[in-house]
Amino acid sequence: MTAPTPMIGEPLAVDLVNTRPLGADLLASPAQLADWLTAQAAREPDLAVATPTSADLLAIHAVRDHTAAALDAVRDGRRPPESAVRGLIAAQMAAPAILRPTWTGTAMATDRHRTGSAGVRAAAALAEAAAVLLADPAMGKLRRCAADDCVLLFVATHPRRQWCSPARCGNRARVARYYQRHKEQA
Repeated sequence: MTAPTPMIGEPLAVDLVNTRPLGADLLASPAQLADWLTAQAAREPDLAVATPTSADLLAIHAVRDHTAAALDAVRDGRRPPESAVRGLIAAQMAAPAILRPTWTGTAMATDRHRTGSAGVRAAAALAEAAAVLLADPAMGKLRRCAADDCVLLFVATHPRRQWCSPARCGNRARVARYYQRHKEQA
């Protein structure tokens, strides 16, 4: 059996939480973190960390844990744990985002800049993505995959969507139903 690969394409905070499928950690090493950050860097420039360290991995694991706790609580209609909220705030405060005004030659523009090491900036950007999602109306569409052996989250863009991915869990569920129907007919 091949090792699971991280799913990409949900809101950034959901993609982060989904790096911990049932019985696995897809960000168990700095090398795995580097691959995941590279895959996500087009969405958020602060995630461009060439060679993450073990300390960066710990910081991002902490943000992932806080994000998971907060998303689970809000998804269930509960107040997120205060420790999770404080953790997300602390991660952002470690590398605050500053809008820097610059002259383009014809007009003023701003660019977003974070201070701190690359890993701290990445953790701050992920914590900010979690905070933005927690306040987004899309939280009402956040679902857990309906497959019995899956814990991944997704934002249901279609009201009938049940699985994290049609190719992963959806196909397995359809095949299982097919075999169950034919087993009952035999």
